[in-house]
Amino acid sequence: MSPRAALVLGAAIWPGGQPSPTLRRRARHAARLYHAGAVTHIIGCGGPGRHPPAEAEAIARICLEAGVPAAALLREDTSTRTLENIARARPLLARIGAREAVIVTDRYHAPRAWLTARALGLRARVSCPAPRGTSRRALARSWLREAAAILALPLTLWR
Repeated sequence: MSPRAALVLGAAIWPGGQPSPTLRRRARHAARLYHAGAVTHIIGCGGPGRHPPAEAEAIARICLEAGVPAAALLREDTSTRTLENIARARPLLARIGAREAVIVTDRYHAPRAWLTARALGLRARVSCPAPRGTSRRALARSWLREAAAILALPLTLWR
């Protein structure tokens, strides 16, 4: 199999360096993809936010705990939004020779992430973990936020 990477898009780090449930869910899903042989590498995406460490570092730690070898983990640890996550991960994909990626994010975020990847010339598909542990209210808020972000996407990409 030619190299294929999972791009795990970042999510919040809580006070005390605790990954949010969203970030844990995404990272564990990527680890399952790795163990199933669907990907050969995992690229954690996301720089430092309000609380350290960088989201990419937290993703790598979670994947290591799930048994993914360190050699299969890469970090894109400077981005702060979806467009940057994907754009700044592209050199890492090139470094490992991956021609396509599996974007790991939540269902509400998947359409915008996929459209962004396509606009940046990245051949990608999306794989989403089940939204376990997320309240319906939080999911509804996330879907509404993403609807607005999708409407703004052409302007974001144009800039």
